[in-house]
Amino acid sequence: MSPSALASKSLLKLAVSIEPLGDRVVVQSLEKEQVTASGIVIPETASGEKPQEGVVIALGKGGVGKDCANPTEFLKVGDKVLFGKYAGDDVKLKATNGKDIEVKILHLDSVLGKIA
Repeated sequence: MSPSALASKSLLKLAVSIEPLGDRVVVQSLEKEQVTASGIVIPETASGEKPQEGVVIALGKGGVGKDCANPTEFLKVGDKVLFGKYAGDDVKLKATNGKDIEVKILHLDSVLGKIA
């Protein structure tokens, strides 16, 4: 099974739809918990400034002007991507189960890469 298929199984469904504008990409972060061989959990804050992983849940249609790329040329919904910890804007949206989900709205150039 592909990484994006595995990742999408752990994602919650949104109760609302979101359509990003321009070259923006909406990403739901994947929680990563590091555990040592002896079972000690290392919190994310102690592991340094590593790129975050997430799954694309919505894509903009591209912008106006020479510098605005169309994200659909590079990514599709369900792709697993890497992005900087402090990149983009954090937004809370409602899931179908009533819980809040925190997503990031990033510009396409804030996406560091796609995990295949």
